[in-house]
Amino acid sequence: AHPEKETEHPPPPSSRFSPSCVPRSTTRMQPPLGKKTKGRQRRENRLVEDRESRQVTFSKRKSGLWKKASELALLCRASLAVVVFSEAGKGFAFGSPSTDAVLAYAGYGDADVHAAATAAADDVEWEALEALCRETEKKDVEVAAEAAWMSGVGKKVADVQTQAGKRFWWEVDVQTHAGK
Repeated sequence: AHPEKETEHPPPPSSRFSPSCVPRSTTRMQPPLGKKTKGRQRRENRLVEDRESRQVTFSKRKSGLWKKASELALLCRASLAVVVFSEAGKGFAFGSPSTDAVLAYAGYGDADVHAAATAAADDVEWEALEALCRETEKKDVEVAAEAAWMSGVGKKVADVQTQAGKRFWWEVDVQTHAGK
């Protein structure tokens, strides 16, 4: 009594796409038509030639490094220090509990600074920090849901605008046309 579902069968082996038989230049992924960017791409590990692009890359990679370092410190209660120097010689440092305390612990600074920072770090309520992280994750989910809802509202307004034949969204009486 049930109609049989038609299933798609893979093509015979002779006609399957095989990347090894295709020249390398044709295997590069191209963005679908209509997309403005190629999205997130993996960069080849070599010097960025353009100075401005190099500075942008430095800033983005540095912020990613800081984020990973702070996650490591929070998740593992690790003491760590990251020091980075830009091409211009400007130094940037991240430390948990502080850069000075970690360097002092490693023997590169004042031992009193390390003792004070370690005592302060021991007093930190890790459970409170973890709860704050969980709350932040919940808020991220709420923000994403709100953004999706607002996107739906925007589509509805655009539909009403098209139905009403108006050029601009603010010319449309959404309440009047929403029920149609």
